[in-house]
Amino acid sequence: MSMSGVTIVTTDDEKKKFIEFQYDHYRADEFFVPPLRMDQKKLINTTKNPFFNNAEIALFIAEHEGKIAGRISAVIDHRYNEYHGTKTGHFGFFECIDHQPTADLLLRVAEDWLKDKGMKEVLGPASPGMMDMVGFLVDGFDKDPYILMPYTKPYYEKLVVTAGYEQAMDLLAFIVDKDSVDIKRGERAKQIVLRRNPGLVIRPANLKKIKEEVEIIRLIYNETWKENWGFLPLTKEELAASAEEFKLILDPDFTHFAEIDGKPVAFSLGLPDLNILLKKMNGNLFPFGIFKLLFGRGKIKRYRTALMGVMPEVQGRGIDALLHQAAIEKGLKRGYTESELSWVLGNNPDMIRTAEKIGGRLDKTYRMFSKKL
Repeated sequence: MSMSGVTIVTTDDEKKKFIEFQYDHYRADEFFVPPLRMDQKKLINTTKNPFFNNAEIALFIAEHEGKIAGRISAVIDHRYNEYHGTKTGHFGFFECIDHQPTADLLLRVAEDWLKDKGMKEVLGPASPGMMDMVGFLVDGFDKDPYILMPYTKPYYEKLVVTAGYEQAMDLLAFIVDKDSVDIKRGERAKQIVLRRNPGLVIRPANLKKIKEEVEIIRLIYNETWKENWGFLPLTKEELAASAEEFKLILDPDFTHFAEIDGKPVAFSLGLPDLNILLKKMNGNLFPFGIFKLLFGRGKIKRYRTALMGVMPEVQGRGIDALLHQAAIEKGLKRGYTESELSWVLGNNPDMIRTAEKIGGRLDKTYRMFSKKL
């Protein structure tokens, strides 16, 4: 169905066009990493993605001069609104040519859809939810993004600000490399933390018990992040759906748990940066991409710390730094030269200090935008 140059995506053919637009849109961008098409299809599949057990979505495509010129989603995450006591809708999957009227049109149809359903504000980009790809890149356009982090056009901020959006939150990415890490200082700090916390043990993830490990992550994350901006509790269903996928990409050298007297009190989840391999696959796992994934892992020399949580009763004791230290030590032994800690909330001084203490430097900034409806 079309209206004013915008198509409301309903058919399989329209969904394919919605997905394919980004591959054409970034074809000339050196630092864009094409996501797997199979993953993109699953993200917007309302029957296969457990996110939509509690959310609804509308997809839109815009045309300009007879060609597809942009796309956007409008999402209502009912759990997000129940948790925060708000009427917030999200826009996501935003891709657009550098043409303000097209951007205005896309954003307006998403806003109208959300308003019709009683939403009072819009926040984004979140594609589709706050635990998925979020934010526009606003600096650091001269390098590849790390795994599960977005790369977006430099002019997107201009498009949404001109359309009436304001900065809602910055999401920071810190880089730690072999030259910035002080190994001796880290070892001294490690011994101090261990002395101050009798019974503290740092252990690697056990991939043979992936479901149990994922449940520990869920429980600690939900407890430690609950006061943070944009937080949404992870559900068992969402993580269960991800557990088998995690098993394929998790590396015990970069994912660790902290236990005190056998009780889990913290975790750090790190992922080898598969983007280095995905970049050469053009979004296709088959027929040959699977071999690049299977046999190319030895070429990966960087990882991303994607999620971390420390229980409130042991925060401030240096356990987070120990988790980072464990991954750094393992990485250096394997010839890894760099890691990214992302993302860190721009209003979280404790995590920013932790990143800086282990030798991290601010490398990229992603930004979320909001608008009253």
